[in-house]
Amino acid sequence: MQLIRFATEGPSGPAQWGVLTGEHIQVTRGMGGEPTGDTLPLTSVTLLAPAEPTKIVCVGRNYLDHIRELGNDTGDLPSEPGIFLKGPNALAEPGGTVERPDWTDNFHFEGELALVIGTRARHLTLDNALDCVAGYTNGLDLTARDRQKTDLQWFRAKAADRFCPLGPWLETDFDPRDVRVQTRVNGVVRQDGRTSQMIFPVAEILVYLTRFVILEPGDVVLTGTPDGVGPLVTGDVVEVEVDGLGILATPIG
Repeated sequence: MQLIRFATEGPSGPAQWGVLTGEHIQVTRGMGGEPTGDTLPLTSVTLLAPAEPTKIVCVGRNYLDHIRELGNDTGDLPSEPGIFLKGPNALAEPGGTVERPDWTDNFHFEGELALVIGTRARHLTLDNALDCVAGYTNGLDLTARDRQKTDLQWFRAKAADRFCPLGPWLETDFDPRDVRVQTRVNGVVRQDGRTSQMIFPVAEILVYLTRFVILEPGDVVLTGTPDGVGPLVTGDVVEVEVDGLGILATPIG
């Protein structure tokens, strides 16, 4: 199923959930909930980021070629996932414009496979880790690369308002182990990798995280980006496409 979060009164209107069936939405009581009996045409709504997280957990340096392109391959490969956080403030809706910040001179795109948690999870194992996932979607980890290098923490560089576009929907029937992850800027392919190239696959990430934190329903996990990251300027349009998950388009204002 394709689960979508939407509003009928513009992006600031009350959020609702539904199941996308062709060009119509069957409204549900929450994410993956029971149908209400109402049906809406897709063209009548504004899509929202398909998550209502308490936290957005991100994995850095999870593709070897990305480690190399940033000059971080002078030592051994990571022995455990490198984790940083974004807050719910960072979410941005699919198709929504993200203003290029005036406090960075090096504003980068990082396209990723993202997932949204469906059931409360702690102390997962490799056998049951994926059972807690409500669905998968496209994520865009926007980054102020210069501030990432100079600031004490990555809060400003990674977690500023609208630095995490997500969408357009959650796909519940999805195998994350070997799918293509592609990012295009103005139609030109800039990143082209596969999730099989991850140093830490999705299940291992979830097992690692839930050793020390409870993942709540609605939480988002970004799984890392392939090589090819680069700068954005005003007027660019970024498209992130993970095979089977539609296209997340983000204009840069």
